[in-house]
Amino acid sequence: MSHDYDVIIVGSGPAGYSCAMQSSKFNKKVLVVEAHDNYLGGTWINSGTVPSKALRESANTIKKFDTQFGSKDTRKPYERFRMEDLLQYKNEVLEQENKKVKNDLIKNEVDVARGFGRIADQHTVEVETPIGTTESYTCERILLCTGSSPIYPTKFEVDNDKVLDYKSIFELTHIPKRLAIIGIGVNALEYATTFAALGTRVTMLSENIKHLTFLDDEIKEHLNMALDDQGITVKTGVEVEEVDYNSIRTCVEVRFRNLEGDKRLQVIETEHALYMGGSKPNTADIGLKNVNIELTDEGYIPVDDTYKTNVESIYAAGDIIGFPRLASASFTQGRLAACNMFDIPARDIPQQIPFGIYTMPEISHIGLTEQEATERGLDVTVGRAYFKNIAKADMMGDASGILKLVFNTDTFKMVGIHIIGDQACNLIHLGQAVMALDGDIRYFIRNVMNYPTLSEAYRRAAFNGVNRVYKAGVKYKKILEDTDDG
Repeated sequence: MSHDYDVIIVGSGPAGYSCAMQSSKFNKKVLVVEAHDNYLGGTWINSGTVPSKALRESANTIKKFDTQFGSKDTRKPYERFRMEDLLQYKNEVLEQENKKVKNDLIKNEVDVARGFGRIADQHTVEVETPIGTTESYTCERILLCTGSSPIYPTKFEVDNDKVLDYKSIFELTHIPKRLAIIGIGVNALEYATTFAALGTRVTMLSENIKHLTFLDDEIKEHLNMALDDQGITVKTGVEVEEVDYNSIRTCVEVRFRNLEGDKRLQVIETEHALYMGGSKPNTADIGLKNVNIELTDEGYIPVDDTYKTNVESIYAAGDIIGFPRLASASFTQGRLAACNMFDIPARDIPQQIPFGIYTMPEISHIGLTEQEATERGLDVTVGRAYFKNIAKADMMGDASGILKLVFNTDTFKMVGIHIIGDQACNLIHLGQAVMALDGDIRYFIRNVMNYPTLSEAYRRAAFNGVNRVYKAGVKYKKILEDTDDG
C-alpha cells in the first residue's frame, strides 16, 4: 500500500528534529507536524532550554564584568542594565536557532505541516490547521515527540503578571529587585542564580526538605555554599497557601506555612513570584486511544529498546517517554528511533550519560556518586581538584568550584565524575570520553594538556587520587606504570 510519507513526526523539538534529519539521510520522505503557528523547535528553542540559557549567559557576562571591573560602581546590576536589552539578546538567539532548524529542514527536503497533530489510525495523522481545516496524511511510521508542559498550582493562580511561569518570565519589563521562586528543582535553581547575578534578592520556597538528591553530597555542599554567597534564601519543607497582590503595600505577598514544627502563617513580600512546579507529558488529545497506545501510571508512553510503543508502526521519544527528559538525550533518542524504524544498525545510548545544570556555578556529573559507589560495595578512591588552585580559574575571575573523580582503587577506572564550577557542563565531556573508551585516571597524568585551561583540573584530581592510593600502601612506580588496560 502506498503512503504519503515514510515517517510523520509529531513535534519539532530535539527528538523530532533529529529524527527528521536522520530519516532524510536514509532518503526517506519525511513530514514534521508542528503546532506552533510561526516557530519550530518546540519548548527546546522557544520557551525552555535556549531562551533560559541565553538569559543566563547575559547575566553571567554581567556578573563576570562586575567581578573584574565593577568594584568602584556600587549600584546593583538592575540599576545599570535594562531587562529589555537582555531579552533582546535572547530574542536574537531564538531567531538564529529557529532559522537554523528551518534551513536544515528545507535543505534536507523535509516537509512541515503547521497545526495540531492527532493520530487517526496506525498509519494516518490528522492535522488541525490554524485556519480551522483538517488535513490527513498517511505514512509507514509515526514518531510521537510532543514534549511536556507544566503542572500548574491549585491554591493560587499563575496570572502571568505578578505570578509568572517559564514563559511569562520572558515578558518582564524590568529586572526585579525581589523575586520569590516557588520550587527548587533544576530549572528553579537556574533562574534563582541567574536573577541573583543581576542583583535580585531571591527567595526560594519548596515543599521538599531535600533538593537535587541525585547530586554527590560534596557537590551539593558546594552548591549550598554558592547559593548562600549569592544571598539566595532557601526555605524548604514549606507549603505555599496563597499568592496575592497587595495594592496598599504595592507588592506581591507569598503566604506559606512550615509543614513541620511551627506552622504559623508566614509572609514574604516580593515584586514577582515565579512558579516552577513539576511537568506532565503532552499526551492529551493526540489520538492515543484511537490506536490503543498504553500509558504508564504517570502518563508517559512506555517504549522498548528501539523506542517503539505497543503499536508496531508508532514510536515515541523525548519528554513524552519520561526519564531522563533532557534535550541532550532527546536528540539521540530521535536519531536512534529513525535508525530502528528503518532497520539501520545503530549503537544504543550508553548507560552513563552526562547531566548538566546551568546554575552559577555550573554543575555536571556522570556515573556514580561517591555514596552510591560505597553503597554498592565498590572499593573506590576519590581524587579532587579545587578551582582555586587552577590558574585559568583565577584569570576568569571565578575560582570557586571542585572537580571530583571517583575511581576503582585497584584498576583506576573511573566510576563517576562530578564537577561544580565555571564551564562544568563543557568540562564533563573530557572525562566522559575517557570513561567511554575504557581509560583510567592515568590518562590525565600521561597526556599533555594545554595550559592554562580548566581541563588542568583533571590532571590535578588524578594526581590527588594517585597520592591517596600511594598513601594507602601501593608503590608509586606500580601506580604509574603501563598495564594491560593502560
